[in-house]
Amino acid sequence: MKMFGGKKEAEIEEVSTNNAPPAYGSEKVEEEFMYPTETGASFNSEKQNGVDLQEGTKRGLDARHVQMIAFGGTIGTGLFLNSGGNIADAGPAGAFIAYCVVGFMVYCIMTCLGEMATYLPVSGSFNHYATRFVDPALGFALGWNYWFSSVTIATELAAAATIIGWWKPVMPDPAWSTIFMVLILGINLVGVRLYGELEYWFALIKILVVIMFIIVCILVSTGAVGGLGATGFKYWNDPGAFVGETARENAVGTVSVLLSAGFSFQGTEVVGITAGEAKNPTKTLPRAIRNTFYRIVFFYICTIFLIGLCIPYDDERLAAGDDSATASFTLVFELAGINGGAHFVNTVILLSVLSAANSSLYTTSRTLLGLARDGNAPAFLGRVNRFGSPYLAVCFSSIIGFACVFASIYSASAAFVWFLSITAVSGFISWWGIAFVHLRFRRAYVKQGRSLDDLPFRCFAYPYSGLFACTLTILIILGQGYGAFAPEFDRVTFITNYIGIVPAIVCYVVYKLVRRTKVVPMEEVDFETGRVTEEDREEDEREVGYQPWWKKAIAWIF
Repeated sequence: MKMFGGKKEAEIEEVSTNNAPPAYGSEKVEEEFMYPTETGASFNSEKQNGVDLQEGTKRGLDARHVQMIAFGGTIGTGLFLNSGGNIADAGPAGAFIAYCVVGFMVYCIMTCLGEMATYLPVSGSFNHYATRFVDPALGFALGWNYWFSSVTIATELAAAATIIGWWKPVMPDPAWSTIFMVLILGINLVGVRLYGELEYWFALIKILVVIMFIIVCILVSTGAVGGLGATGFKYWNDPGAFVGETARENAVGTVSVLLSAGFSFQGTEVVGITAGEAKNPTKTLPRAIRNTFYRIVFFYICTIFLIGLCIPYDDERLAAGDDSATASFTLVFELAGINGGAHFVNTVILLSVLSAANSSLYTTSRTLLGLARDGNAPAFLGRVNRFGSPYLAVCFSSIIGFACVFASIYSASAAFVWFLSITAVSGFISWWGIAFVHLRFRRAYVKQGRSLDDLPFRCFAYPYSGLFACTLTILIILGQGYGAFAPEFDRVTFITNYIGIVPAIVCYVVYKLVRRTKVVPMEEVDFETGRVTEEDREEDEREVGYQPWWKKAIAWIF
């Protein structure tokens, strides 16, 4: 096999994938061809075994869409409903530390994903990269594990039914779930442009609400509104910064919040899924990823810090903050003397969960598209309609959404608890996969003699960022169920906490046994299929062009 070393043009003589699935099992890579994007740029794409990774898809997501999807789409029930409970469990300092740790880990993961996605902006994202750079069995397991997180659709729709019922139970929960599911299904069948536009405005509304909330928190904590005087760090002293009297209890409380804090951040990896349908990916994706760090600090960490200044952790309403009336956002608005805060927060949360469900259906359908074109899912799931939407994959993923309708017959709130447990763990497994695959990507890239200058975007602090993310995700996955063992073993709690690990392990083991795949040698890793060239980067640069400082400032916020 020839070494490419960052050359603009190269000929692949042979690609061996050691008994890989059909998409990567061919002995030869067929002729290279160029496919046009909507912006006119062309990406170096190749057929493998007669399958084009991007055939039929459209690059309909503008830079503003990608920016909003990368951040605004992650703001949902995790922040609006669970933030108060995290403070009640760990105290203001414990929750703040947990959010800082997880936020930094998420940024590391995003830079790992960004390096791969900007070099190879194809459908399938990290599960596709796992198939190419590590082992087809790992790509199969990560892909189906991430698709299994389509249960998030059920999570959000179950929450939507609960939110509607908070006002008035006009219809049964299953009826509301069905109505919302049909609307979301229709949006995702039309095409990526409509999805991106809706997510842009949903995300903008949520971001503006969080900004307003931060301002209100500052006014309350300084005594400017509410009539309670300046609280400052009063509640950090009484009842305390941590829940518990000993250092061990403080540490346990902080660790217990890591999983819940991680759930609040889940969805940031969506930017990697959009790589195959984003315009000018060599420019838009790096910008979205770089801004993620500052947005995490401002919107998540600042929010949890300010809530801890305004409300003591022993406030009983924080621990019961599973609805709009007792959510931390509502409580702060009430402290500021804003009437109707619960109704306002409830409306925003409803928009948030519908946005999250819409985003989940998009990501899981694109994951199925990538799996199908990798040979890891039935080929018919890779078909797209004239709008560029993988309509069969969309319909197949929506089945999970409709499953929540039946769960809601029993209890929407009970379903939410189970769905939350499943999706939280599967999300951490996906994050681990991104960091692990990137470590392999960079090692193989360097081993083949390629130049790092050819990467449109480089990972932060390689390899330490990836090692840190891998280690922390494993510790959180294994340690998040400690409550099932103390003070005595609880079978139901154990199953609830660890059930999300089972699908990934089963998928990997079964695929490994049936297909007998082997790890792809680093010298034979394929870095050519779907990669961007220097010409692509120059074309993106011309189309995006120079931006004045004020446009950059607006792009950073919105």
